[in-house]
Amino acid sequence: MCGIVGMVGRAPVNQDIYDALLLLQHRGQDATGIATAEPNGVMHTHKAQGMVREAFRTRDMRSLLGNVGLGHVRYATKGTASSEEEMQPFYVNSPYGIILIHNGNLTNTRELTTDMGQRDRRHLNSSSDTELLLNVLANELQATTSPVDLDPDRIFEAVSRTHRRIEGAYAVISIIAGYGLLAFRDPFGIRPLILGRRAGEDGKDEWVVTSESLVLENADYEIVRDVAPGEAVFITSDGELFSKQCADEATLLPCSFEYVYLARPDSIMNGVSVYESRLRMGEKLAATIAKHVPEGLIDVVMPIPDSSRPAAMEVARVLGIEYREGFYKNRYVGRTFIMPGQAVRKKSVRQKLNAMSSEFKGKNVLLIDDSIVRGTTSKQIVQMAYDAGAKTVTFASAAPPVRHPHVYGINMPSRKELVAHGRTIPEVAEYLGCDYLVYQEVEDLRDAIIESATGEATFSDLDMSCFDGRYVTGTVSDEYLAWVESVQSS
Repeated sequence: MCGIVGMVGRAPVNQDIYDALLLLQHRGQDATGIATAEPNGVMHTHKAQGMVREAFRTRDMRSLLGNVGLGHVRYATKGTASSEEEMQPFYVNSPYGIILIHNGNLTNTRELTTDMGQRDRRHLNSSSDTELLLNVLANELQATTSPVDLDPDRIFEAVSRTHRRIEGAYAVISIIAGYGLLAFRDPFGIRPLILGRRAGEDGKDEWVVTSESLVLENADYEIVRDVAPGEAVFITSDGELFSKQCADEATLLPCSFEYVYLARPDSIMNGVSVYESRLRMGEKLAATIAKHVPEGLIDVVMPIPDSSRPAAMEVARVLGIEYREGFYKNRYVGRTFIMPGQAVRKKSVRQKLNAMSSEFKGKNVLLIDDSIVRGTTSKQIVQMAYDAGAKTVTFASAAPPVRHPHVYGINMPSRKELVAHGRTIPEVAEYLGCDYLVYQEVEDLRDAIIESATGEATFSDLDMSCFDGRYVTGTVSDEYLAWVESVQSS
């Protein structure tokens, strides 16, 4: 999971991209980068570790010239979180000069790495699948065009050839020097990408493509539509837009974990309000809680801030139980789920949350969280509730048990790290130390998301692979999962 944005404007876009990355900061906190291009094809790049506000100084922004640009916030899922070689954007100078950012994970990196050396004769400088993707695209552009005849049709043909070579989840934005901005999405639409338009001062359109709709709304862009699965969009440096379906077969199966945790609640993804979907998760979770927790055992409902708040509010409403805020969140600590390494996560929980004893003392407390992944955070939160004086603690997850690795862009590579893998729900409850544990049902989660469409739903199923083990691309084997576990850990 990363946050990406690309813009074509009538004036320099550096500040607009910086502002957009601030809005996408929740999607990645390891590193960030911006690249811009002038009409003559000259490119400028700055990238650094850490948060957006820390990474860019005035001198950096002044050097980012051009009316075409892109930006990235990184949450490491492959490679090393602190490695400068892994930071995006990536650049190749042949053909044309291409700079690229990517949100997602490729699942055939071993085959592509072999092809790079043996067939494509291209050298890789990192273990990043983004660099692999960039070199595949560059190679296909080189195979379909000559240096003097690049046009949208040839660009789309190169994207089609790229689709045929790569597997997995990917939302991509790139700049082709001297030509414009290219964006495309994997044939299953697993990772989000949305297109927006704004009228320029001279009457010509300005364009943005990004991970979440909140970027568009904040900068007064009109939401045009989501980029379709398998579709490519090319916007010239002058603001002329072209689009084409480039996949042989495409179907929309977005990642369910975007709605559970990753996206901001004020975004709309694939026609579904993230906030509304979380309210519905709470409504359906309340019915499951009523089935499995003895009546009268809950005095108050409390969220684990922030992403579980809508679900907790709805649980309290449906059950007719008082809603209270018992945990105070330190907003200067990052999201613990996306912090690299278990040791850092463990240390950060108590820095991030403080339990107010006045809200817990002598009460039977129902805690609502968005999900339970590794269990390290949840275990500490349960203990904090007891330490603050809770009489009993019931813990409920707005998502089903995470029992399988997520290989499409979320850092859950190993089954042994998942607290629910190989354990029954009572065994997970014993590990967490709570009196009762309730999970959302898989079907209820699917229905909660699909039923939250702002209009007619544009999809009838989702990627729920981390919950049900069904990998929608059809290319994820047991051998691949074993290999991922052997070479990666979170």
